[in-house]
Amino acid sequence: MKIIFFGTPIFAVPTLEKLLAQPEIEVAAVVTQPDKRRGRGNKMIPSPVKSVAVAHNIPVWQPRRVKKNPGTLNLLQQVQADVFVVVAYGQILSVEILDMPKLGCVNVHGSILPKYRGAAPIQWSIYHGEAKTGNTTMLMDIGMDTGPILLKSLIPIRLWDNAVSIAESLAKDGADLLLETLWKLKNREIEPIPQDDSLATYAPLIQNSDYQIDWSKSALDIHNQVRGFFPNCFTRFRSQSLKVMATMPLGSEYWSELPPELQKLKKVWSSEFEVVRNIGEVVKVIKGLGPVVQTGSGWLLLWQLQLAGKKIVSGWDFANGTRLAVEEVIGN
Repeated sequence: MKIIFFGTPIFAVPTLEKLLAQPEIEVAAVVTQPDKRRGRGNKMIPSPVKSVAVAHNIPVWQPRRVKKNPGTLNLLQQVQADVFVVVAYGQILSVEILDMPKLGCVNVHGSILPKYRGAAPIQWSIYHGEAKTGNTTMLMDIGMDTGPILLKSLIPIRLWDNAVSIAESLAKDGADLLLETLWKLKNREIEPIPQDDSLATYAPLIQNSDYQIDWSKSALDIHNQVRGFFPNCFTRFRSQSLKVMATMPLGSEYWSELPPELQKLKKVWSSEFEVVRNIGEVVKVIKGLGPVVQTGSGWLLLWQLQLAGKKIVSGWDFANGTRLAVEEVIGN
């Protein structure tokens, strides 16, 4: 099977590596986004997918607009590929490109379609408190993640998972699902199923305003925001910007879902702490863990924090370093 692979970020790397490891598959070329300037030295940095392709001596094409680049379109046509595989490429493909491969263009999307179509499905699924997510492979059409579904897989979202940990799990899972999809598609063992558009939800690009914490929301809602949009959520503390990196809602309903590092909460949290204070006030500072803040509904442990210009620290180290006091307010 001859394939051209379209992809850009680290999420796409496991799928490309899985394809390269198959002796029955030829990755004829890789299409990825142009190099970007990053870091203090403002150096041109290749995408993670390009780095893998170069290491395997695979031709790499990096058009700024693939559907408007005659040279790339000509190269794509010349390959006479069986399939174009697309994983988080970052550009819209034209009908001309979609019609080139013999078996079509197969996309791996990090959600259970038709839910969370769009650019940020992992982040928004966590933000909305979903208990599970997964991958969907589909035959691409001209719409945004609207093509007929080929296969699906599911993975759980635990209370302490964030966008990075879920992306890592989905990337590995998606590689396996893609390989299964390709062989079943080639052997005509899959019947593409049209999506039910009435069930569709959308996962748009995240805006800067989505990162700001509103302490009047519930503890669980803020926790889902922090882990869904990790590592960018912020609030104010003593006129400085404070990034909130990791949290945990508190209460008996969450004890069964605590990660190993927070099991001690079951022992140290007491009903005496469950006194309603003003929104944003520090209710208690738990030794070894960090401050607990009153939200619009419930209490939230601030587990990891980062003041502007400082390194990430535990909530306990933050409380000690700033001499944080009970009843002090975090946020505006």
